[in-house]
Amino acid sequence: MSETSEDSGAPAPGSRRPGGRTARTRTAVRDAVLTGLTEHGYPALTVEYVAEHSGVHKTTLYRRWGGVEGMVADALDLAGEDAWTPPDTGSLAGDLRALAREVVEGFSDPAHAAAPTAFVGAAFQSPRAADALRSFYAERFRRCEEVVTRAMDRGEAPAATDAGAVVRAVSAPLFLRLFVTREPVDESVADQAADAALAAVNAGVFGRRTERPGQASAPGAAVGTSAAGS
Repeated sequence: MSETSEDSGAPAPGSRRPGGRTARTRTAVRDAVLTGLTEHGYPALTVEYVAEHSGVHKTTLYRRWGGVEGMVADALDLAGEDAWTPPDTGSLAGDLRALAREVVEGFSDPAHAAAPTAFVGAAFQSPRAADALRSFYAERFRRCEEVVTRAMDRGEAPAATDAGAVVRAVSAPLFLRLFVTREPVDESVADQAADAALAAVNAGVFGRRTERPGQASAPGAAVGTSAAGS
């Protein structure tokens, strides 16, 4: 294995975004990271493993990514650069159900679930991976807000509905089952999550609220109080 010419210099780890041979190197490293995370998990992933499976010299890996944390974070960054767009079924109910079903399908199919599940696991053990995962989902949710914006334009949702809160409400109960309680999920669970979010939209739960200066927060609204802090 030898270093390639495009790797000369010392940019910030994982910060390059050019095309050509450097892009191919980045993709090769991403694929090796995914394989390593899937097969062995984050604690067992090493620079040596990525070097062997990507064909990129470990000196280059250290120079460009700084180590395993940087490579995992950049793999997530690369995943977030795709062209994915949210569904457009023609109705808010249909769009929310389609979004929920995508979550279930993505994490239930063994052929597709291993990599994203491994990324979530890495985020629990690496602060940098956690930051990258947060950025990845922030971008995903930002794209998903379009389904709520369209619904407001069609008059299906109250004006000034908090689109970000709506799309997070759809996936939150699914992620709870997948990663916290480890309960099974299927299409019926996905539809239930979507329908619950839709009912909340129709009830005005997700209307944007502006608290007036000096106005007291609702009881229990602050994290760390009452039962949450006991």
